[in-house]
Amino acid sequence: MLEQQPMARGETVQTLDRGLHVLELLAKEPEGLLSQEVAGRLALHRTVAYRLLNTLLEHRLVQRMDDGRYRLGMGLISLARSVQPQLQSVAVPELTRLAEELGATAHLTVADGSEAVVLTTIEPSRTHMHVVYRTGFRHPLDQAASGIAILAGREAQSGERSQVTRARQKGYAVSRSEIQQGASGIAAPIHVAGRPAEASIGIIVLGDIDEDTVFPHIITAARAISLQLH
Repeated sequence: MLEQQPMARGETVQTLDRGLHVLELLAKEPEGLLSQEVAGRLALHRTVAYRLLNTLLEHRLVQRMDDGRYRLGMGLISLARSVQPQLQSVAVPELTRLAEELGATAHLTVADGSEAVVLTTIEPSRTHMHVVYRTGFRHPLDQAASGIAILAGREAQSGERSQVTRARQKGYAVSRSEIQQGASGIAAPIHVAGRPAEASIGIIVLGDIDEDTVFPHIITAARAISLQLH
């Protein structure tokens, strides 16, 4: 009986690699792509692209729309849920540090389609007044520092808000009175293995934020989480 040789470091499985590239491509195209467009973008033969898409379709990782376009499928949500506990466990120490150092409510936010969802919050223990930010709260992804930071951690898209462009240049996003009147937020995207951002970490306070003082703390926390998730 022949023994299977271990795969050499750096060696990849071509079909799996191609399938992952398809998912990454569709993640950047919320309106979806036709199979021939996928083939063209990834320099694949149309038959190969069609087979890859059909395989992903069977596993619910993509869905086929009535117009023939393919989009990311609901099966990815189940996979994402299994990652969230790890993300939370890594983020909680950083959230706690931010809350105590800055005397503000710290939060971990994740993208869910076109919405941002608050996954975890930590409130400061030594303040007389702070913002209560509820876990599970949703808002449009292109609003508030938490959502804008996630968009800024992705490739530039046509028609995106100038606020997203500025956040991409700075490495963090700032917002004022977008979700709640009188509240300000600052957040930075969390990158994992160089992939487009799906989460952000930040704080929310009443009144204005001293941006120059706060942003180094936020950037440091985001990088610490990213390093631990690599």
